[in-house]
Amino acid sequence: MTMYPAPRERHESELSLAQLRGDGARMAPHWVAPAGPDPVRVSPASIHGVVVPAASARLIDATAEYGG
Repeated sequence: MTMYPAPRERHESELSLAQLRGDGARMAPHWVAPAGPDPVRVSPASIHGVVVPAASARLIDATAEYGG
């Protein structure tokens, strides 16, 4: 028996990426968050007790942007 696919109907909930981006741009001004205080910087000397697995440290060390 041969099956013929029915044409796909476009549902109202299916939007294109351009439509979604436009909707987001129009709504963005309504969602402005108030500026909070800047986070307090912590000196590296006061950070202790952090354990990084050796494999993770090697991975970051091998990344040019961070280590070498």
